[in-house]
Amino acid sequence: MTESRLRIIPLGGLGEIGKNMMVLDLDGRLLVIDAGLSFPRDELLGIDLIIPDFTFLRERASAVEAVLLTHGHEDHVGALPFLLREINVPVYGTRLTLGLVRNKLEEHGLAGKVELREITTDRPEDIGPFHCDFISVTHSIPDGVAVAVTTPVGTIVHSGDFKLDPNPIDHRRTNLGKFGELGSEGVMLLLSDSTNAEVEGVTGPEKSVGKTIDEIFSLAKGRIIVSSFASHIHRIQQVVNAARRHRRRLAVVGRSMVRNVQIARELGYLDVPEEMMISLGEIGNFKPRKVVILSSGSQGEPLSALTRMAFNDHKKVKLQEDDTVIMSARPVPGNELSVHQVINRLFKAGAEVVYESVAPVHVSGHAAREELKMLINLTQPKYFMPIHGEYRHLHFHKQLAEEMGMSPKRIIMAANGDVVELSGGKVRIVDSIEAGATFVDGLDVGDIQDVTLRDRKKLSRDGSIIVVLPVRQQDGSPAAPAEISDKGFVYMRNRKEFMNEVSALVKQIIKEGAKLGISDPGLLQEHIHDRLARFIYKKTKKRPLIIAVVVEV
Repeated sequence: MTESRLRIIPLGGLGEIGKNMMVLDLDGRLLVIDAGLSFPRDELLGIDLIIPDFTFLRERASAVEAVLLTHGHEDHVGALPFLLREINVPVYGTRLTLGLVRNKLEEHGLAGKVELREITTDRPEDIGPFHCDFISVTHSIPDGVAVAVTTPVGTIVHSGDFKLDPNPIDHRRTNLGKFGELGSEGVMLLLSDSTNAEVEGVTGPEKSVGKTIDEIFSLAKGRIIVSSFASHIHRIQQVVNAARRHRRRLAVVGRSMVRNVQIARELGYLDVPEEMMISLGEIGNFKPRKVVILSSGSQGEPLSALTRMAFNDHKKVKLQEDDTVIMSARPVPGNELSVHQVINRLFKAGAEVVYESVAPVHVSGHAAREELKMLINLTQPKYFMPIHGEYRHLHFHKQLAEEMGMSPKRIIMAANGDVVELSGGKVRIVDSIEAGATFVDGLDVGDIQDVTLRDRKKLSRDGSIIVVLPVRQQDGSPAAPAEISDKGFVYMRNRKEFMNEVSALVKQIIKEGAKLGISDPGLLQEHIHDRLARFIYKKTKKRPLIIAVVVEV
């Protein structure tokens, strides 16, 4: 008989933050662990999301058994709808994870077309030739799991994202006993989260944030606006608990926040008394000191609810002098400038802003070095492979394993696309495949050339209209009149009159923005683009490529 061979191919998540995706190949049958996304850097203009390249899976679609999800964060499930458009396979996940995924599938028109199978930590599953055990782990979202996969060539343990919080909000601790059992039985390879591998000690408990939030609530004179990750159900629960203790009503704003709060409440992961909830339209019916607003936008996203509030562009929430804003999240690498810009604007609007640099309003959901050591000690793996993180995180995790006595020859430093083979009692990198990134613009998927081609088609059909507006950096006011030019745009009637109407509309948009105090270049560009697009289509039934450029001088 031919000896079995297991191959592990990371398609994302190694050498980068986000886009986590791992493929297990056991004698030609495939199991996918997670399907995550990441967000674009500033230079990737026009790109909304980045997902793994699915070519490897697309070419082997008939061999894919299923997708197994460790938890419901975007960097682990966000690419799933795009994958399922191409490969229709069952999806395994815990109850909350599937609840969040179900909503995503509805948005992508896949509701009812994909089989969702719920997993629990007390019931192993045979997924094709893969025998999977699920282990409870504490993270910054409920219902996370690690997974142990037993195969003929040995057991591998995939940690998922985890930390060792001794007293978590939902009392669902990381199951150290199960990891110890696996170690006693023998673990061939441990794949472990490296996100906090450069952080000494242990990660702080989530309940410590609740104490800080409660103290801020007791001192706040007016409304409180709390911004956090929409998926951080534990953090949201602590905000709810503080609001209940201080007899404040709760309003929720932001599409992702509203959706996740609703799903978590329906599934029993979030306890919010119905009488506490009010709509945004009801905020004015209560004294400011009786209101809490839970908002998305902790990462300074240009169109998020908090950013719109900061730039006085939100239709229903206008900042007031006594408002206190709590930004209960750490900026994801690459988002620092956007977050700081929002913080500055919040202060400028007269709000009191509390964020991680000035108060302990956030703790990580990832294990620090002492916790990572604990996992290695418990599982006693024969081989070790750091995953989830930029190269420096993987490097420090490798260094930590060496400090614990592991031979460098038994530590696998893989990159996206490397083929890691387990056979004959050994683990080694034997090959590599193409494992790049795929860009998403709206719901369109492709590489950057596809987006360029789409724009070229629009240009060839309807031409372009370009608006350049210089604004003063100090206050966002116009430094000179907007310059408007068109290329290839044909209007058979009075063209001069039409361009005068376009110019008048741009002036009106700028004037209205100034009255509302909108000075953020991104928001101004969005307003100009959207209003012009509607006006031009109504007037001409054409859709030229509209480029609005707001330049700070």
